[in-house]
Amino acid sequence: MTQTQKVLVTGATGTVGRQVVAELLARGHAVRALTRDPAKAAFPDGVEAVRGDLTDPDSLAPALEGVTGLHLITFGGAFFAPLETGPRILELARAAGVRRVTVLHGGGPSPLEDAVRADDGVDWTVLMPVEFMSNALEWAPGIVDADEVREPFVGRLSAMVHEGDIGAVAAVTLTEEGHAGREYVITGPELLTVGDKVAVLAAARGREISLAELTREQAVAQWRAAGQPEDAIGFLLEMYGNTPEVGRTVVDTVEKVTGRPARTFAEWAAEHAAAFGATGAA
Repeated sequence: MTQTQKVLVTGATGTVGRQVVAELLARGHAVRALTRDPAKAAFPDGVEAVRGDLTDPDSLAPALEGVTGLHLITFGGAFFAPLETGPRILELARAAGVRRVTVLHGGGPSPLEDAVRADDGVDWTVLMPVEFMSNALEWAPGIVDADEVREPFVGRLSAMVHEGDIGAVAAVTLTEEGHAGREYVITGPELLTVGDKVAVLAAARGREISLAELTREQAVAQWRAAGQPEDAIGFLLEMYGNTPEVGRTVVDTVEKVTGRPARTFAEWAAEHAAAFGATGAA
C-alpha cells in the first residue's frame, strides 16, 4: 500500500489536470489544486482548492507548504503564454520539501520544461502524451446538428490517448519511486484513422455518422471561419498532413507505469456518448 502523500496540481481545471486530481484521489492521496479563482473552480469533495498563479511564482509559496509532489504545466496567464518562471517555481518547491515533479509537455520546447530537466534537486518526470481522445469533442456540434464529421487527411493515423490515462501515469510518478529523470511518451493501445474514430463514435451513440473528407483549402477555410489563428492553422496542417512518428506509434507506457492496459477509444466514446447525441441520452 502506497503511503498517503499530498500533491499540488497546477492547471487543475484543465483537461489533464482534472484527471490528475481524480487519479490521486482514487489512490488515496491528499490533493491541493491550484487555481487563479478557487470560488469558481468545481473540484471533487476532498480537494483543497488554493489560489495561485504560475506567472507569479511567489504566490505559490503557501500552496507548496507540506507538499511532496508537484504537477506543472508549461504555460500560464490569460493568454496561455510559455512560462518563464520555472527556476523560481522550482526554487520554492525545493525549499518547501517537494520531492517529485511532473511536467506536462506542451508539444514543443518550453522554458519551464527546460528548467525542470536541468534541476537536480527534485525527482522529475516529463509526460509526453500524444493526441487526446477528448479532441473528438470538437466534432460534437457537427455530429449532433448534422450527423456529420468534416475533416481533411482522413487516412492519418493516431495513437490517441485517454486523458484519464495521462492522469494515471502522472499520479503514479508523483507518488512512487522509480520514475526520476524519465521522459514518458503516453499513447492509447491502438492506431486509428479518422474513419475509425467516426465509426467508434457512431457505435457508441447508436446512430450513423457520415464522414466528409475536406481538401486542404476547404479545411483552412473551415478553421478560419471557426476563428482559428493562422499559427494554429499551420500547426494543424503540419500535424494532420504529416503526423510525426511519435503520434502514430503505440507504446506501452500506461501499462508499464500503472499496471493496467491503456483505455481504448471505444471506452472513451461510451463515457462521452451523450455529447454526440446518443440515442436515449438525457
